[in-house]
Amino acid sequence: MAEAKTVHSPLVTYFSMLSLLTLCPPFVILLWYTMVHADGSIAQTFDYLRQHGLQGFLNIWPRPTAVAWKIIAVYAAFEAALQLYLPGKTVKGPISPTGNQPVYKANGMAAYFVTLITYIGLWWFGIFNPTIVYDHLGEIYSALIVGSFIFCIFLYIKGHVAPSSTDSGSSGNIIIDFYWGMELYPRIGKNFDIKVFTNCRFGMMSWAVLALTYCIKQYEQNGKVADSMLVNTILMLVYVTKFFWWEAGYWNTMDIAHDRAGFYICWGCLVWVPSIYTSPGMYLVNHPINLGTQLAFYILVAGILCIYINYDCDRQRQEFRRTNGKCIVWGKAPSKIVATYTTTSGETKSSLLLTSGWSVCLLTPVLST
Repeated sequence: MAEAKTVHSPLVTYFSMLSLLTLCPPFVILLWYTMVHADGSIAQTFDYLRQHGLQGFLNIWPRPTAVAWKIIAVYAAFEAALQLYLPGKTVKGPISPTGNQPVYKANGMAAYFVTLITYIGLWWFGIFNPTIVYDHLGEIYSALIVGSFIFCIFLYIKGHVAPSSTDSGSSGNIIIDFYWGMELYPRIGKNFDIKVFTNCRFGMMSWAVLALTYCIKQYEQNGKVADSMLVNTILMLVYVTKFFWWEAGYWNTMDIAHDRAGFYICWGCLVWVPSIYTSPGMYLVNHPINLGTQLAFYILVAGILCIYINYDCDRQRQEFRRTNGKCIVWGKAPSKIVATYTTTSGETKSSLLLTSGWSVCLLTPVLST
């Protein structure tokens, strides 16, 4: 087996990958336990582990149950169906290094609204109570950890035996291939894009669904929703709404156009996003904080402003890419750097670095390819 080339030394590269592969799953469970059963106190969780050791950790790790698997399966099947069958305009992604150009159906906003309306409707009419999701949350995360790991093994095997395009291949190292992935644009059949499903329709959609779940759980538990939970839920929904509004732009970002489908991106979106990203609401369920109208309003406005800045950064970047630098940023022509580089095949290419607008304010120059 050929030795893969890495930016850092092989020791550093493999150590970092193996560390994330082994530490991320228990971190998810420990976070859930801390937020739900230890009053959000890291010290309390650490003290428990110090007293009970490895056996204590095994005791708090919930086992996947039939209920958890059923919730995940129904949710995943519902989102997959929406991705495949909801109408949407055709959008082309960036041309890959091997000359492929992926084609997508832009129906993210429709899927988002159908999901939230369906979820709220099921609760409103007494068909399904979202509190069940919260009550089985640990089991769901445990099932996601296992199921997503198996899914990544499937992606690894698929990349070897049935790649969807020429944008695939092995580095020659099993650790790197599993962690980073084998394929850039893996699909099942012609139309079901796997990274769109894992990143957008499962991961990001679950962020919004769980935000609503926590809000409903607190309401049914206490008979009201604290202003802190309300602000948290609104901000999360605004952010996720922004994401799906801009989903076609996301398909041009590094996550989709450069990162291959492996443990790093797919397991992260299937497990990390629903657990870590939703943890503030997870904590607030049992710890309602009364901010007061004025402070709640200030936090809400500040949060929406931050989300707008995030959106406008992406908008400037996409416009800069689309026009090859011939656009207006904050009322004037943007400043830029023309950079040249040589690919591994010896081909010389040029790229534009945006050096004005939000890119300067946030110290994040963007690459236009």
